[in-house]
Amino acid sequence: MRTFTLILFTFYFLNYFLNAAARGGSSSIYNVANFGAKADGKTDSSQAFLNAWDAACGSTGRTTIHVPSGRFLIQKAITFSGTKCKNRGVNFDIRGTIVAPSNFQALRNANTWLAFEYVTGVSIHGGVLDGQGSDLWACKMSHKGGCPSGVTNLGFTNSRNIMIKRLTSLDSQLYHIVFVGCKNVKVQGTTVSASGTSPNTDGIHVQLSSGVTIQSTHIRTGDDCISIGAGTTDMWMENIRCGPGHGISIGSLGKDMNEPGVQNITVKTATFTGTQNGVRIKSWGRPSNGFVKDVLFQHITMVNAQNPIIIDQNYCPGNKGCPGKVSGIRIDGIKYQDIHGSSATPVAIKFDCSAKNHCTGLRLENVKLTYNNQPATSLCSYAGGLTYGLVQPKSCL
Repeated sequence: MRTFTLILFTFYFLNYFLNAAARGGSSSIYNVANFGAKADGKTDSSQAFLNAWDAACGSTGRTTIHVPSGRFLIQKAITFSGTKCKNRGVNFDIRGTIVAPSNFQALRNANTWLAFEYVTGVSIHGGVLDGQGSDLWACKMSHKGGCPSGVTNLGFTNSRNIMIKRLTSLDSQLYHIVFVGCKNVKVQGTTVSASGTSPNTDGIHVQLSSGVTIQSTHIRTGDDCISIGAGTTDMWMENIRCGPGHGISIGSLGKDMNEPGVQNITVKTATFTGTQNGVRIKSWGRPSNGFVKDVLFQHITMVNAQNPIIIDQNYCPGNKGCPGKVSGIRIDGIKYQDIHGSSATPVAIKFDCSAKNHCTGLRLENVKLTYNNQPATSLCSYAGGLTYGLVQPKSCL
């Protein structure tokens, strides 16, 4: 009897540990300091971070790359590749600040400073990414030439099941956070901060991606707070604070003749303060077979936004490549519900649609926007739709 009990006991625990291993029950922590990273803000820790990534990728179970307090210089543009990564759940626990080189020429030939490619299950919690972009902005704004285009702070390409939580992206040279070709992404409690005059510093850019959720995020920057590019579907944005910045923009679209459409986009509960735009759809005034449909802008507050509600299908920066042409982008099924507040310009609603493909299915419901505490106005070109409830300014649909 005792022998039988011992056999059962042994079998039970062997089965338990085998199942735990299958579930990834083990937990590993890789501190970048143990790989040679220095928290002095001066020593290049690029290779230490890559070595920690390689070690984490070779492990199984719950795996954390720990970045302790201090300032860690990443002098080079680095890529965390998932092509050979066995682990499908690497978590970056960042307690300190990761710092880009102060000399913007050091990253001159790169596109992204911290890049993730073909990864699955990566999460980033906390910490600060300091792009130190102010010198590059000054170079660009001097109009003397010789300035590189700059790099994105953080980029994910062809990746899935990504989580970013309580991260701060500071003073990126170019875009702050970019997702291209990604699926199932969640950004929560994140802060983006840059000067309101910083050029091309979009807060979060999403393109060719699906299932992206952005929640409880505050963005202050010099370009779009959130920009949504071609091929984006099933995107949800909620509890967003934007300003300064250029608002939340779908587009610009239609720069290329053949591009995938944008569909099923929701912006819910957002505040725009002192922004150039509020909610915007923009497309180049040139031929294209793209589209935008099934978009909801709901529960939105405008505080002196220059263009609270705008569709611009005659976008043509520098008047190059599009004068005399019309946008081929088809826009249909755009809903504006419960949008109120103040406009910094007399025209609070502007629908400047394509003369070839008119905007259809526009819906304004319970909208109240004023200018200097007086009724604002609306302008429409080639725009069709309906209004429901109170709509001020008076609809031009």
